[in-house]
Amino acid sequence: MNADATALSIEPPPDGAPAILTYFPDAASSVAEMVATVLRELEKAAVELFPAWLPGAEGIDGPGGAGVRAARALAMRLAATSHHFGPFLADLAELSLAGPPRRPARFGAEVRAAGLARVLASSFGRRDASILLQVPEGLSPFEEEVLVAGCEWLAERGGFGIWLAGPALAAVDRVETVTPHLPAKADVLGREAPPLPDGGRPLRYPAVAGMPHPGSKAERALETALAQCSWARGRAWNQTYQSHALANPIRVDLLWQEERCVVEIDGHEHRASLKFEKDRHRDVQLQLDGYAVLRFTNNQVLTDTEAVVGQVRRFLHGRRIGTLEGTRLA
Repeated sequence: MNADATALSIEPPPDGAPAILTYFPDAASSVAEMVATVLRELEKAAVELFPAWLPGAEGIDGPGGAGVRAARALAMRLAATSHHFGPFLADLAELSLAGPPRRPARFGAEVRAAGLARVLASSFGRRDASILLQVPEGLSPFEEEVLVAGCEWLAERGGFGIWLAGPALAAVDRVETVTPHLPAKADVLGREAPPLPDGGRPLRYPAVAGMPHPGSKAERALETALAQCSWARGRAWNQTYQSHALANPIRVDLLWQEERCVVEIDGHEHRASLKFEKDRHRDVQLQLDGYAVLRFTNNQVLTDTEAVVGQVRRFLHGRRIGTLEGTRLA
């Protein structure tokens, strides 16, 4: 079962599940190299997710003025009432605002791993964080040992849950094997080689409720445009929707609850058969519940934002005055 199919099958994760980040590593020549690479990617994710993990920092949009001092103060205040390590959290807040410092990093790998695990978990409102790691094809016995030893280090020193997906390990026998129970089609497609991550990034992570996905240029561009429009009031990014108590919850990119309008922004991964089928099933369920689903591609949003915004505006206006056939709300 590849990592993409596994991640898709548990999105959105149930209450009590850890935050799940999906990682596509290359073969490493040493445990130290493997760990350093993972920590670098996790730190990038934490910086992109700021301020989701630092309550009160939502209004700080840059290092200018007292921005950095305010962020560091908020970090120390949060650490005083939580399990976070204050100096690390303050440095991470400064990094998120001001970029890499000129001075060398002052914390070792163990402190960074544990600190990033706490930050990433809190970004998604979870107690813990896990890494779903795609085992590369064709690893040598030595490379398998390096991979597993690196994962053990991350679990023991950082507190991450580590799940391996993909080809079975041939030379390392100390990893427990679990077979997930997935729908037949997901199981078949999950055995196919996963596509390369978007933009060459080896780490993927889910969206945070209430904000555009930091890794999506299209979502961020659309939000920038909508923020200038008074008619776009009432929008909520990356919300979980459940049709009824027994239905599987789904995550929608952009929601206008009162107008029953969902906007989805699709990258190339939505053309994959498993994702495409799941999208169609979601659309039908939403439509049965009275929602309209407006789908745009990343390319549409990025190359003609004005046209996309205009279509959304036209639809919402019609819903609000009840002129679109079948859209008058009770």
